[in-house]
Amino acid sequence: MLGPAPAKVNLALIVGPQRADGKHEVVTVFQRVDLCDRITVEPADETTIGGFPEDTIVRHALGSLDATHGWRVTIEKHVPLAAGLGGGSSDAATALRLANDQLDAPLPAERLHELAARLGADVPFFLRDGPQLGAGDGTTLEPLDLPQDFAVLLLLPKGAQKQSTAEVYAHFDRRGGESGFDERAAALRSALAGVRRPRDLASLPPNDLASSPLAAELLAHGAFRADVSGGGPTLYGLFNRTADAKRAARALGHFGRTWITVPAWYG
Repeated sequence: MLGPAPAKVNLALIVGPQRADGKHEVVTVFQRVDLCDRITVEPADETTIGGFPEDTIVRHALGSLDATHGWRVTIEKHVPLAAGLGGGSSDAATALRLANDQLDAPLPAERLHELAARLGADVPFFLRDGPQLGAGDGTTLEPLDLPQDFAVLLLLPKGAQKQSTAEVYAHFDRRGGESGFDERAAALRSALAGVRRPRDLASLPPNDLASSPLAAELLAHGAFRADVSGGGPTLYGLFNRTADAKRAARALGHFGRTWITVPAWYG
């Protein structure tokens, strides 16, 4: 079976204190975009991963199914690695869903969610349709009714190196970033309640974990909202029209690699 594994952007990311399990409280808006890896999963005697030998998370995902056989997997990568776009998480969720669909007794959605949550905080989102509000450690999901008629410009700055997730959160803790979490989380929920059209997404608060001066460049070139996705380093700019996003991509291409895409409702 073949399926797309789409990237995501965090249209907002509010981060709070560290939890007893070592993770952090978050409230985040997950939005799928139509920049996709392609995953093929078929039953086999043993599990092999082709096309992307660096993979570990897809192998772990398939191992969690405890099938009586292995899987032959091919990963065709298009989502940039370690970029804040959830490529690995999406690959894992897609492989998990495709493999589960081929079991004699497929696991129910609730059990798949549990397995996905063990793999990473972003993974369960990719098993759901549409934008979602992630809470708790990010795996508690609530569907959102958000406009989907806008264009997205992704910008991966030249020479940008993603810090590890642990490093990003350690820096957040050192600067006392958790202060005022409850108020900031409430402000996000309040802003979401007022979103009716794409431009209303500009009212969402900025990313707590990462920022970039290039967000101002995206806004100056016509984006109605711009920010860093997840822990970075990729930025996104939201535009009313694809033509506007293309003009901005041409103007900003010297800053790094760009992609023009649109929201995607499902994988």
